[in-house]
Amino acid sequence: MLKNDLLLRAARGEETERTPVWLMRQAGRILPQYRELRGRLSGFKELVETPELAAEVTIQPVDALDVDAAIIFSDILVVPEAMGLPYEMVEARGPLFPDTVKSAQDVDRLRVADPEEHLGYVLEAIRVTKTALNGRVPLIGFAGAPWTILAYMVEGHGSKTFSKARRLLYANPELAHELLRKITATTIAYLQAQVAAGANLIQVFDSWAGILPPDHYREFSTRYIREICQAIPDVPVTVFAKGAYFATADFAQLPCRTIGLDWNEDPRTVRPLVGDKTLQGNLDPCALYGSPAQVREATMEMLRRFGPQRHIANLGHGVYPDTNPDNVRVFIDTVKEFSTTLRA
Repeated sequence: MLKNDLLLRAARGEETERTPVWLMRQAGRILPQYRELRGRLSGFKELVETPELAAEVTIQPVDALDVDAAIIFSDILVVPEAMGLPYEMVEARGPLFPDTVKSAQDVDRLRVADPEEHLGYVLEAIRVTKTALNGRVPLIGFAGAPWTILAYMVEGHGSKTFSKARRLLYANPELAHELLRKITATTIAYLQAQVAAGANLIQVFDSWAGILPPDHYREFSTRYIREICQAIPDVPVTVFAKGAYFATADFAQLPCRTIGLDWNEDPRTVRPLVGDKTLQGNLDPCALYGSPAQVREATMEMLRRFGPQRHIANLGHGVYPDTNPDNVRVFIDTVKEFSTTLRA
């Protein structure tokens, strides 16, 4: 039994006594205890691939920030690596794939990964975390959306345009779909295994949704996200597509429970489009650079726009690593205090 089930109830559309709150990327560089632990290791991947350490980092923000959920410490790029395309995490540069997908032969060489065999360290981290949490808060599992994973596998690194990946959609859409089908099959098995290991909710991150035009997004992303949502019926699923405001109405038709909004979307406009679904978000991460009073006012305004129910408070993207943890606490405390008054 969960001692704090606010997030689960909000995700299911049930009434809550206040708005639950957590932050994307809450387990990470904003916390000095994370930096201290990371400094003793060879790098990011050692942390991700060591279940006991990943569990420790997952729980740090629950202890330090008193958020209403933990999210397993991992990375969306463990999926392509499990499929046979390894990545490196280069300090100050981000992810790098020494090899990329360029041809049908490259796609043929990729496997549909077995979760226990190829991603067992993540599943073990979930099991260790669940034991350590002892029901304090729900645990969120996650994966990248197939389009975002394809973008990295084809491009080989982060990009402002992902022009190589986008070129594939125009030049060889059949090959793109073949790759997306393999990614989707791996992702479904992986997320189902996360649920079996103890994840209470699932979030699908489409980080590079906003670089696609709407027609391409529907063809090369939404259809595969739908398959993922259909395959995860036992726990609430959140879909977050950064920069793809045009996809919100389509997401309303998906079998997901929650739709994440980035900071450019107005929940007052979105509410009429999504029926009884829960919304998540969406304070601008840069608002946390303001004074405590400014953070408090921005948070209250966000809460007013979402209204008192069917809302999970969060940022409109991940918290930035140079954010003052004190301002993060102001955000969290304000959500807890002010959302209670909205229900009075």
